[in-house]
Amino acid sequence: MDLMTGLAEQVATPEAGAAGKASAPEYQGALGALSVNASLTDVLARGFEELRAAQAAGDLKETARCHLAVAEASRRLGRTAEADRAWKASYRTARAAGHAGAMAWALWSGGTLARQRGAFRLAYRLLALAAEWGERGGDVVVRGYSLAGLAETGRIQGDYAAVEELHEQLLAEARRRGEARHTVWALEGIAQMHRNTGAYDRAHALFAEAAETAERAEDHRGWAWALRGMADVVSVRDGDVAQALTLLTRAEAACQAMDLRGALAFNHKMRGNVLYRAGRYEEARDLYTQALAEFRDMTEPRGTALSRLGLAKARARLGCDSAETAAELATLRDQFNRIGLHHAREMVDKAAAELGVGPLPGPGTAPTATPPDAYRTEALCATDVAGLR
Repeated sequence: MDLMTGLAEQVATPEAGAAGKASAPEYQGALGALSVNASLTDVLARGFEELRAAQAAGDLKETARCHLAVAEASRRLGRTAEADRAWKASYRTARAAGHAGAMAWALWSGGTLARQRGAFRLAYRLLALAAEWGERGGDVVVRGYSLAGLAETGRIQGDYAAVEELHEQLLAEARRRGEARHTVWALEGIAQMHRNTGAYDRAHALFAEAAETAERAEDHRGWAWALRGMADVVSVRDGDVAQALTLLTRAEAACQAMDLRGALAFNHKMRGNVLYRAGRYEEARDLYTQALAEFRDMTEPRGTALSRLGLAKARARLGCDSAETAAELATLRDQFNRIGLHHAREMVDKAAAELGVGPLPGPGTAPTATPPDAYRTEALCATDVAGLR
């Protein structure tokens, strides 16, 4: 069966705007013909090949573009050290070439990597700089990606009040410009906020619209993320384990085809969530254990901590000592505080109450790793969506 078949009964009709085929603007120059669905290992191989050619030719702009592609492929493959070296090399080369747009793309890549590694303060700083340099260079695409990155960083931290309007503005602008990939991203982000605040029907409708939009645009990555969101909602709202697992199986196939290791690990964690909610605790424990190993291999702190939370809950249901469970939850609470993940911190408190092991040991102080919101507020001041027009 084709990866994108079978959705007709499950997806809603898009509200407005016909988006074109998805593109990957982070692949530029000699790599510009690469598909948004290209295997990341293939992108990496081509990136290094073209990088050597650009360096031999002394073409600084092309060298910066190739470093960018290498950075993004490495990041999505979970090779964070390689990604860190590559985006910095891209930035240095772009700066030497005096190319503001290429500098902006490198900063966007670095900011995205910082968010993936849980360095939210750095992510805000780099993404705000990327938006600024995109504006200076007249590159509305990288400016739009950078504003979206700022919005996503706030959403992941659970600061919905700060970024909900920005998500809506970026969605409207993506529809206006016919940018399918950004339309899908915005729909999924808004859907996730609705899901996390209990508006399950609205969340499902938006995830379903994102899935159909991604299908039409042939955006397999966005499609897989949308199906994961739908699976989450039908599991928590409807208790429909079979449908949730079917959706996750389809999403997993897309992730494997593109070697999307981060997305695949989140898919495994979500499968664990579905099984846990269904009372299938041994299977859930095994999935959380698998996801935990995958996230640790990628040095992905958010996924690592969330998998540990799921694993602690599953082990508690299987008879783990309550004191051990409470100690693990307290450790995770403090870790989420340090990272700055407000919504995840609330999940720990709910888990302690659900498992009857609260109040948790330790001070349980309010989040301190995210400083009083000055740095975030300053970064979000750069979010003038009208400037994309």
